[in-house]
Amino acid sequence: MILFKLICKDCEIYFDSWFSSSREYEKLKKKKFLNCYNCNSLKVEKALMSPNILKLNNKTKSYKQDSKHKKINLEYQNFISKNFDYVGKNFAYEARSIYYKSKKTTKGIYGIASKQDLVELKEEGIEVKKISWAKNNIN
Repeated sequence: MILFKLICKDCEIYFDSWFSSSREYEKLKKKKFLNCYNCNSLKVEKALMSPNILKLNNKTKSYKQDSKHKKINLEYQNFISKNFDYVGKNFAYEARSIYYKSKKTTKGIYGIASKQDLVELKEEGIEVKKISWAKNNIN
């Protein structure tokens, strides 16, 4: 998906719109499917935009996160570690055991799983979520 800032040449209003690709934008423009939401004009064009660039922190080689995001992430981690059972690298096995009812549990689980494990679990209908986790907070 790509976000373009558009401008209507008739009423000079700016607005944003999402497209699956820049080719999709060109295709819709050519077929005259792009119109201004304000005046319904077909004279809509891409406006000059500044790129959205992620800055790399050279010291830690990780993407910078704002303090609000870090705080929310730590709150999630604390909640999960207090209310869920940590199963380490056995996550896929434990998730299947719970899903197929061979293991009874009253708490949810969290742990480590490969991308392939996550794909396979989802294909089996097992709901899993991947979250970023600060390494020093894992049990």
